[in-house]
Amino acid sequence: MDVRERKPPRRFAVGPKGAQATLAHCADVALEPDEMVSFVTASGTEFDVVRKAWGYYATPSLNARLPEKGLRPALVGSTTRRYVLLAEPARLDEFHAYLKSQHMTVIAWLDVDEVVSVKSASEHS
Repeated sequence: MDVRERKPPRRFAVGPKGAQATLAHCADVALEPDEMVSFVTASGTEFDVVRKAWGYYATPSLNARLPEKGLRPALVGSTTRRYVLLAEPARLDEFHAYLKSQHMTVIAWLDVDEVVSVKSASEHS
């Protein structure tokens, strides 16, 4: 793993006009296959990113480990873009207010089995 901290952070605006936020790009992390980084918060939430030879596991399992670590995955969208966001269940009012300010809506909660149709590996061949 190679971590490169950006000092000073690169700052840039994101979001629709009137609701923009400034992000600070603080570091770059390069992972080798089968390496993992965990992102943790003071509130106890956690999510992992795993590098594989073919790409990434961008989150832990959506319906098991992620909720166990205090996060709820949602597919959200605007008129032109789609995102996977991870919300703290205790802060859903803030989450929904943020979505409204960004002109986004929840397309599906990804931790609900009825929403996600899973095909077996043989169906993909």
